[in-house]
Amino acid sequence: MDIRTLRAFLVLAQVLHFGRASDRLHVSPSTLSRMISRLEDELGVVLFERDNRTVRLTGAGRSAREHAERMLREWDSLQTSLGQTPRTLRGEIRLYCSVTASYGLLIDLLQVFRHRHPGVDVVVDTGDAAHAIDKVMADEADVAIAPRPDSLPGKVVFGTFAESPLCFIGPVIQSPVAQQLAGDQPVWDQVPFVVPEYGLARQRLYRWFAARNLRPNVYAQVGGHEAIVSMVALGLGVGVVPELVLTHSPMRDKVEILPAEPALDPFLIGLCALRRRLQDPIIQAFWQCCPDLVDDEEEKAKHG
Repeated sequence: MDIRTLRAFLVLAQVLHFGRASDRLHVSPSTLSRMISRLEDELGVVLFERDNRTVRLTGAGRSAREHAERMLREWDSLQTSLGQTPRTLRGEIRLYCSVTASYGLLIDLLQVFRHRHPGVDVVVDTGDAAHAIDKVMADEADVAIAPRPDSLPGKVVFGTFAESPLCFIGPVIQSPVAQQLAGDQPVWDQVPFVVPEYGLARQRLYRWFAARNLRPNVYAQVGGHEAIVSMVALGLGVGVVPELVLTHSPMRDKVEILPAEPALDPFLIGLCALRRRLQDPIIQAFWQCCPDLVDDEEEKAKHG
């Protein structure tokens, strides 16, 4: 067993695809297969279940992954302590975020990361921010930009670097909805609402209504905050979106922020990753590209 084999094993354990893993490692699939077979022979266990379509870690494979990650962290630490030049990072990092976050937040991080680590390939997947934690938990993304949920899974570590108010918005164009909002105090349970299908904004909106013993008059449920802004701009209802989304929306001039008391709790936006993967050199390097990041652990330490 050698360091190169361990790194190859961890890459395959991450992507679960011989073709993609071999591309990342710059070896042929047959070479990678031989490396894994030799490792299984040395350990005397089967690390992967594989057929023509799928590759899956076995129970022994999951255990071996934890040990390999620890061994490589110790190896990298040893090299540093001996004064050796840190190896140039090579590989791939998979990022997940909303479309708004991709150009409102991610672009600055990527500029720093690509300058520091040009040998790392970056793969960006965009979608509803409400799916971010699930993507990380399922190991479908190495790092996600997301709002911090009220309850964070124990396997996930989160670092906050931005805050965005959560705003009620209504249409500017003349419409029945605009007429309902014209008074000093809208009758909130009669105004049609465009609400998220799931996620933190939906949870906070429904709590806001429940605190008043009211239920929202739901006109439509949609996926993604950007779609809510568009539907509100068309005069179809009122919505709740992070101010960050509104700032970057091409429809921002067609909606207005509505006064609503009390204000909803803001979104705390940050990076999240699996706790066990945070010591991966590539993930750690990306984490370090965000100088304003405040880890949950740091906050706990401050407040005892």
